[in-house]
Amino acid sequence: MKNIPAFEPGSVWLVGAGPGDAGLLTLYAYEALRQADVLVYDALVGKEILRLTGPDTLLEYAGKRGGKPSAKQQDITERLVTLAKEGKRVLRLKGGDPYIFGRGGEEALMLAAHNIPFRVIPGISSGVGGLAYAGIPLTHRDTNSAVTFLTGHDATGEVPNVNWEHIAKGSPVIVLYMALKHIQVICDRLIGFGRSPDDSVAVIFKATTEEQKVVVTDLKNAAHDVAASGLKPPALIVVGEVVKLRPQLDWFSRFLNQAEGN
Repeated sequence: MKNIPAFEPGSVWLVGAGPGDAGLLTLYAYEALRQADVLVYDALVGKEILRLTGPDTLLEYAGKRGGKPSAKQQDITERLVTLAKEGKRVLRLKGGDPYIFGRGGEEALMLAAHNIPFRVIPGISSGVGGLAYAGIPLTHRDTNSAVTFLTGHDATGEVPNVNWEHIAKGSPVIVLYMALKHIQVICDRLIGFGRSPDDSVAVIFKATTEEQKVVVTDLKNAAHDVAASGLKPPALIVVGEVVKLRPQLDWFSRFLNQAEGN
């Protein structure tokens, strides 16, 4: 497309790869994959997306996963600066959206401090795309006109220090990223501050991919049901009445079942 900007040597594009399905990439992201000299990518970027790179693109893994040996953020950011100063067209590809719990802001600030030209390409966050593929609308006129997005852990790895009482009482729908490790504590806090133990919960594993699984439960049983499922991260947790719309709106499971039948 003629309106796609040129990927200039010595610059960095911070690009959101979306929640998993390669079809959810933006046109900018697709063009960046084709033009990049170096791709620095996260753990949640799927192989289907990596195959879209040009034949001469160098791939560098920079994934961070909880509880596993991972690249340090400072090292990743410094690597982006080094590659750009070498005159490379550097694509920093991040799962979801770079600025939604993706630490893209930290990387952009470092690039700006070193006068490295950069562009930010938004991606579909799992909190939007993952819910849609799970048959759960993020908002619905009959249930909610507000949503709260939370990370399930802070910089130390612990439950974030937020006003849980206000969230429990004031947000009809809560979407939690990277919260599986602390699901019991989070559910207890929400219930302790007045949320109904029967409030609906969905836990979406590997959202938008062919391996997607959804556990539907409630606040009082969520931790037990997730443990019993044996499913592992990445996962997204949704709390609220919108979860009850899933039986009518679960189009993706039907699509996968039809595909398997063929």
